[in-house]
Amino acid sequence: MYLKRVDGPRQVTLPDGSILSRADLPPPDIRRWVASRKAVVVKAVIYGLIAEAEALERYAISAEEFALWRAAVEQHGDGALKVTAIRKYRQL
Repeated sequence: MYLKRVDGPRQVTLPDGSILSRADLPPPDIRRWVASRKAVVVKAVIYGLIAEAEALERYAISAEEFALWRAAVEQHGDGALKVTAIRKYRQL
């Protein structure tokens, strides 16, 4: 069995004990972003599975949009990424 050479780790262990691997990442051509997919990408960047620049390029998202996702997860958890919860977590 041959493994493709990648930069960085193939998997990371999250603080809750679960393992996040490159196979858990959404496909690069994703068009519909749901909260769970956003959360996986943000966790992958935060815990060092992929670099932020790689995530921005791979998923064709802007740095500002990713910064909003990351801030929402860091301040309020994964639930803040849901479209229906934006009003609840929005800062005035």
